[in-house]
Amino acid sequence: MIARLLLAFALLLPGAAVARELKLATWNIEWFTLRPTGDPALPHDVTGRQPDDVARLRRYADALDADVVALEEVDGPTAAARLFPPDRYALHFTGDAVVQRTGLAIRRGLTFTANPDLTALDVYPPEAKFQLRSGADVTLDLPDRQKLRVLAVHLKTGCREDPLSGSRRRACETLREQVPPLAGWIAQRRAEGVPFVVMGDFNRWMDGSDQLLAALERAAPLVRATAGHDSPCWGGEPFIDHILAGGPARAWLEPQSLQVLVYRETDPSWKERLSDHCPVAVDLALP
Repeated sequence: MIARLLLAFALLLPGAAVARELKLATWNIEWFTLRPTGDPALPHDVTGRQPDDVARLRRYADALDADVVALEEVDGPTAAARLFPPDRYALHFTGDAVVQRTGLAIRRGLTFTANPDLTALDVYPPEAKFQLRSGADVTLDLPDRQKLRVLAVHLKTGCREDPLSGSRRRACETLREQVPPLAGWIAQRRAEGVPFVVMGDFNRWMDGSDQLLAALERAAPLVRATAGHDSPCWGGEPFIDHILAGGPARAWLEPQSLQVLVYRETDPSWKERLSDHCPVAVDLALP
């Protein structure tokens, strides 16, 4: 039986990162944009955030207090800066022309190099009405001249548990098409011998003999921070937000440090005002 994650929320004081420890997190903030309700770029059922909603999310970002946060469904750096202020975080986003962009918030004091977006994750043809999200890719500079490659992803929704092979659901076909470019990125990192982390919203339950995870692990051995746990977010559910470590970073990941920041607001109406995802975090103990 899958153990349930008991640690739900830890309020941390903002401060500088510990030199030999790095806190990584992933957070899908569900259509986080400063555009008003009714903006033509938004679906008709998406409601713009009110100032109080933004203020609450900012307090949760402060409480998360992570060094590196993979962000999903955020409308670029201008929106992200409302939660991760530029004096504390550098913001890097993909160049996708979509509202639901993927990016990274990186604590000031950590230097990094932006790598080209993993655009191959958008497997839709250019003439398609909607486009999928690219992966945001950076290389972090760590103590003692070490490097850490970090990829933030947001994969196709709609195929959380169906087999990837043989499924007739279009969402599963699309997710299956996203596997080769992601596995290829992982294989490249393995060939280079560098430590790396892939984190974000995979829209996939990965416990058991999951075909997506198995395909990625054929590209390189991985450690999944969420393995063996359910998320306590909004009353409990399997994880679809994951943090995968590969290369030397497998030994750095501390599985017992897994945290889920659960919102204090419990009424289901808050899902639209905050997010239907909770931040997921883990620590890396650097050698």
